[in-house]
Amino acid sequence: MVNALIEKLGKAEGKKLYDYQELAIEQIFERFRKYPKNYNLAFQLPTGGGKTVIFSELAKRFILETNKKVLILTHRIELLGQTSKMLADIGVSNKIINSKVKDLPDEDEHLCFVAMVETLNNRLNEEKILLKDLGLVIVDEAHYNSFRKLFKFFENQIILGVTATPLSSNIKLPLKDNYHELIVGESIKSLVERGFLAKAHSYSYDVSLRSLKVGINGDYTVSSSERLYGNYFMQEKLLYAYEEKAKGTKTLIFNNGINTSKQVNALFNEAGYECKHLDNTHSEKEREEILTWFREKPDAILSSVSILTTGFDEPEVRTVILNRATKSLTLYHQMIGRGSRVLPKKKDFHIIDLGNNARRFGLWDSHINWQEIFRAPNSFIDGLYSDEEIEKEFVYEMPKELREKFKNSEIGTFNVKEKYVELTRDGARPREVIDACIEDHKRMVVENSEDLWDGLELIQLLEKDIEYRVKHYSYCISKTTESYLTWLQQEYRRKLETSVRRHFGY
Repeated sequence: MVNALIEKLGKAEGKKLYDYQELAIEQIFERFRKYPKNYNLAFQLPTGGGKTVIFSELAKRFILETNKKVLILTHRIELLGQTSKMLADIGVSNKIINSKVKDLPDEDEHLCFVAMVETLNNRLNEEKILLKDLGLVIVDEAHYNSFRKLFKFFENQIILGVTATPLSSNIKLPLKDNYHELIVGESIKSLVERGFLAKAHSYSYDVSLRSLKVGINGDYTVSSSERLYGNYFMQEKLLYAYEEKAKGTKTLIFNNGINTSKQVNALFNEAGYECKHLDNTHSEKEREEILTWFREKPDAILSSVSILTTGFDEPEVRTVILNRATKSLTLYHQMIGRGSRVLPKKKDFHIIDLGNNARRFGLWDSHINWQEIFRAPNSFIDGLYSDEEIEKEFVYEMPKELREKFKNSEIGTFNVKEKYVELTRDGARPREVIDACIEDHKRMVVENSEDLWDGLELIQLLEKDIEYRVKHYSYCISKTTESYLTWLQQEYRRKLETSVRRHFGY
């Protein structure tokens, strides 16, 4: 039976691969031939590069070359069907092992098996499934640690872990502990330049993340994220960013919390935009209806909670909004990858970053030394900028419509750090830096006001600039507690108002 299936497979037409995909298969097979069993190999390729195409073709060629069977492991139900269909399209007879499959009486009728981690783990522990003549195990999304529990069952096989980001989801369990080596595929930059991935236009909006807390999983907690991203100012910033950079495009918004996503949904609907919310509490039918709507409507806005980071493919997405911060490089790339697909009429897409993520990890298409990350993941994590370091690099830019209110003044020439160095070097007290800031703001207000009431209105519009100057002054004196910043901002506004009142004779 098996021989007949292999003979039939040999006659099946394969999928035409791109040159970089062929090269990847050749590199992987070179290792397979050198180490025919008990060898674990990791392979990296960016999201959108065709990992499923590569490992499906690889499975086919492995079966034909070795006469042994292949097992493919996934962690999401959606990936089961996608992988099974890809295998069937190139002639590989396969069977899905899901929760309904209790044993395998028809094992000899298939050359490949596609299984969920937990389901297969249960069946193997129960000894209800044996998987005879197995030569290769392919692990999709190999950075997840749920797969580790299965490795003990496949000590005599080759294991190939495939991922876009070979950085373990648990820093205490690095991939190098389970894989002997890493093969790195084509880079994002190369795939973009060659037209295989869309070109990204990235826009970052500065966000203070000081209120966020880090949980035991190493990422920001949902509760602290919801407090930050659910507040009025962040909601307004999100809507402003969408209208400024992405209005009218098919948009996918990622949040870190169901409540935040629901608030985002309400925000956009109230503003007159069609938007829907999706999270993992929706039924399969509801999910299907929402995704169908999203697929069919050209300017649809979908607000979600990380549920669409893997196993979801909607090439028409033109804008990805990161309405959250993350410390996970993998999640960062997964979210952005939802917009990177190329179509005949889609060669680029927008990334709107509202979590300082690009400053933390670099732009999506920046060079990443995956070999170094694979060998020393802790060094990579330790080398990332902290939120405080990122904030110190913020540069406040007055919005165009606000600049129009101060059109009679020269703006953007006042540098708090430079003024601090200048004054303290000459023996002045640090607080004189704040006095200089206030005097500069007073100049701007007076030059653009007819009377006191105009001036007081303009002071209100300077709120963000005042906050920025006070924060950078606090960096200079190394005193950055929230209570101190709040007090200093209030004191700053009080003195500025007093100075403007005096100018107009009040």
